[in-house]
Amino acid sequence: MADSRAESEPLLSRARGGSGRDCLEGSAACRSVRGGPGARSRRDLCFDQAAVFIEDAIQYRSINHRMDARSVWLYRLYYSNTCQWILSFTIFLILFLAFIETPSSLTSTADVRYRSAPWDPPCGLTESVEVLCLLVFVADVSVKSYLVGWAQFRMNLWLLAYLAVLVVSLMDWIVSLSLVCQEALDEPQDPRPGPPCPSAQPHPRWSLAVGAVRAHRHPTLLFMNLPPLRIRRLLRPFFLMQNSSMMKKTLKCIRSSLPEMASVLLLLGVHLCVFTMFGMLLFTGKEGDGQDRERLMYFRNLPEALTSLLVLLTTANNPDVMTPAYSKNRAYAIFFIVFTLIGSLFLMNLLTAIIYNQFRGYLMKSFQTSLFRRRLGARAAYEVLSSMTAEGEAHRQEVGVRPQDFLQVLQKVQLDSSHKQAIVEKVHSYGGDLLPADEFQKLFNEFDKRVIKEPPPRPEYLSPFLKSAQFVFSHRYFDYLGNLIALGNLLSISVFLVVDADVLPEDRDDFILGILNCVFILYYLLELLLKVFALGLPGYLAYSRNVFDGLLTAVLLVLEISTLAVYRFPHPGWKPEMLGLLSLWDMARLVNMLVVFRFLRTIPSVKLMAVVASTVLDLIRNMRAFGGILVVVYYVFAIMGINLFRGVIMAPGNGSLAPHNSSAPCGSFEQLEYWANNFDDFAAALITLWNVMVVNNWQVFLDAYRRYSGPWSKIYFVLWWLVSSVISVSLFLALILENFLHKWDRRSHLQSLAGDPDTTCQRSVELLFRDVLEEPAEEELMEKLSHHPHLQLCR
Repeated sequence: MADSRAESEPLLSRARGGSGRDCLEGSAACRSVRGGPGARSRRDLCFDQAAVFIEDAIQYRSINHRMDARSVWLYRLYYSNTCQWILSFTIFLILFLAFIETPSSLTSTADVRYRSAPWDPPCGLTESVEVLCLLVFVADVSVKSYLVGWAQFRMNLWLLAYLAVLVVSLMDWIVSLSLVCQEALDEPQDPRPGPPCPSAQPHPRWSLAVGAVRAHRHPTLLFMNLPPLRIRRLLRPFFLMQNSSMMKKTLKCIRSSLPEMASVLLLLGVHLCVFTMFGMLLFTGKEGDGQDRERLMYFRNLPEALTSLLVLLTTANNPDVMTPAYSKNRAYAIFFIVFTLIGSLFLMNLLTAIIYNQFRGYLMKSFQTSLFRRRLGARAAYEVLSSMTAEGEAHRQEVGVRPQDFLQVLQKVQLDSSHKQAIVEKVHSYGGDLLPADEFQKLFNEFDKRVIKEPPPRPEYLSPFLKSAQFVFSHRYFDYLGNLIALGNLLSISVFLVVDADVLPEDRDDFILGILNCVFILYYLLELLLKVFALGLPGYLAYSRNVFDGLLTAVLLVLEISTLAVYRFPHPGWKPEMLGLLSLWDMARLVNMLVVFRFLRTIPSVKLMAVVASTVLDLIRNMRAFGGILVVVYYVFAIMGINLFRGVIMAPGNGSLAPHNSSAPCGSFEQLEYWANNFDDFAAALITLWNVMVVNNWQVFLDAYRRYSGPWSKIYFVLWWLVSSVISVSLFLALILENFLHKWDRRSHLQSLAGDPDTTCQRSVELLFRDVLEEPAEEELMEKLSHHPHLQLCR
């Protein structure tokens, strides 16, 4: 009763002389009471509400949720690190099930010639894990629906879709379990009369490879041969999308740019059709000449001609598709050159330009939205705390927040200690004065700064010699010397790789390389000890580059000691015999690979390279949402591919239509030994999709799956090419350009930090772009707060 009453009353209400409307006395939920336990409980509720608003502002979350005491407790519990970790792990687990459940990917190879029988989990094992994940999602959508309220739930399409996906998934799970995981259709009978072939051994899933020819006469067989379709597997990526606000924004932007992309794709289709018809009319020569070879190989019929030119659009079959006709007459090259110029150089790049133009400013729009949510959450927290100040100290005319109240709320906020300490110091600088709204908002800029902890004090030595040594070994020139030694080590490895390129491992003499490795590793150890001497152990560990060097030096030292213990000290004729877990050559290779990795320490020493490296790291952080979109696309197409093409690729022999390698045409799927590129399990499907996305030799996949499963298989691969290579890659290119240009143009901000008084902070990307963002007006914030569905703002 008390909670519902607190929610129904206005949360933010206090009289503001001469502006807005005055709230009735006693209507404020956070109104202070002079004494009694009710005053304390209301004060705690206001502090909790302010803490929630601050957390929403820090995380750029929406503040449109319930704010009564029970809901605030549930909201903070839901967004706690533990609950969010459980939800993230559940999403990962349900997506990872595709590698384990039937068809399992737990084999050493995907090659159908060498692959052993995979382990299939017993019925109910993966289903039990899956239903636990679904129950977690049911609890998730239930909590979200309760927190936003029924009115908001009905208008939230993502929550409605979330509920629908869960209902369908649970129903599909019940069907699978009721059929004891045997959803496979019965093996269809060939409608043609006649005895069955005694040499044929039917695949357990009624292999499409065996029935491909019959599927041309009886198309219904093609669909009867499909493995069981489990709808819930196709819906699993939705759980990843609905949990990421950035992925939702990306999908919204993709949806808004679909009309422009569709217009270019339509123009691309017209271009393909026109040149296909023109090519079929052009290449109709007599038998035995170049035109006839061109027709027989690439323009036999309309589907083949269309496929040949579609592949040429990606330049995957250039110049093979042109060679037969070009060998007969030079003029035929004009046809293919004009097609490539219009399609590949103009239309494809035009599509990229359209996507870039549509997404130009997307990063700024995203930051602008985040800034508005930050200011709105901070303003809501300010209104809650300032209302307590106005009612607790009615004699004061000033409007603001008491610093002690804000500090008390800050202790409730989930925030790392370094940022808390920085904000506490900032608040203490105001003394006992009330914090006005603009100063209160400025406090939240501290959340965008990555606080750099001051390094621990260095050891103090009394001896002048030790002081001089400390100065030398802590100087940056000592780091430059270490970089030079690492470069020398890398060059020595490169020389030996070139010299020993044509020598078999068992014939190599690793005496000189072994000596050099010992010398370099001893120097790395000496460098580590000298830096610990100069900086002290806490000071040495305070720098990430030192931790990186120290870990690699420790690993190198362990490997070198193991090598010396097993193979003794290097000597002439040092042979890589297998005496332990690894041969000498394997251990030397591992050491050398770590040395190459250690060379990355030189990147921060070169300023321009450091800026590029930091730009790449920021791009990776900002590309997580788009990487998630790519994961979703891969997952859906992999599951579809398993359901469409599982078992169609079979090794030569055993009733397979696949020819042996010796009789296969040059450049075919069989001759190139692409047997591992199949859809027999989830991991193999992902690799196959990746190889098709790269579009190198993807015509080989089109031809093989056309022969083994029918001509309609091309639709699947062409759709995948459009989604992955055309749309997704163009989208990534546009967004990388957008991120890189903004970061590169503002690299001066990184250089200006040296003269900035806040030298103990690094600025995040949001703060670097803050100067080009538009600050929300106070009227806009107050108007948004006044329309909050679960609180009433009286002004």
